[in-house]
Amino acid sequence: MEHLLYMLNPMIRGWCMYFRHGVSKAAFEYLGAYTWRRVFRWLRKRHPRVIVRELRRRYLPNWRPTDGDVRLYYAGETVVSRYKYRGTRIPTPWETAETA
Repeated sequence: MEHLLYMLNPMIRGWCMYFRHGVSKAAFEYLGAYTWRRVFRWLRKRHPRVIVRELRRRYLPNWRPTDGDVRLYYAGETVVSRYKYRGTRIPTPWETAETA
């Protein structure tokens, strides 16, 4: 599980950092829920005879997939920051009526 989390976390974190400037909070929440479900299904498939209570005790403290010090990055906790409106302060390379 540790190897799986080491593989997933940089991809999820990178995707979230790239898209955090848009209106993407709902997409991050969905991504967080989707990755949690997929990791849980992977655990169930890997340990078919172990009951859910034991899986939760072993790998899901506080319902967060964890193995050792590695924890699944939850995309829904990513802070979404929009670009500030700069209006007319954006420099333009073309001449305007004021500069001509």
